Amino acid sequence: MRLSLFTDYSLRVLMFAALKGESFSLSEVAEAYGISRHHLVKVVNYLAKLGYLETRRGRGGGIALAMKPEDIRVGMVVRRTEGMPPLVECFDKDHNTCVINGSCRLKGALAQAVNAFYETLDRHTLRDLVAGADGSRMNRVLLSPSS
Repeated sequence: MRLSLFTDYSLRVLMFAALKGESFSLSEVAEAYGISRHHLVKVVNYLAKLGYLETRRGRGGGIALAMKPEDIRVGMVVRRTEGMPPLVECFDKDHNTCVINGSCRLKGALAQAVNAFYETLDRHTLRDLVAGADGSRMNRVLLSPSS
């Protein structure tokens, strides 16, 4: 399974927001990760639309988490940013032309694997991703003035 760049950036923005713990600018997160500001505009707007971030324009504005990090489930973020594209043709009811559909066990095995993938991600929150020693290292890398 491969996640889209959009989902990758979404998770990174959320981790940055959780580490920052206060309002930040789009330029800050773009610079911290070395990601194009242009790419992040869409990500931040979408995450705000989903209710994960709040954005304020103008003086004193910025971007911040709209939810507690412990209330943001990684699996749900991935589901919502990936849009659940069909893994293989037989998962797509409208465009399935596979001649062995209905007698092939591959579809069931793949469905099991996808469910296990999301069940694993659902056990983790944004708080889990930025906690402990790894969170401290990420904080130094992303938020220290020298980075």
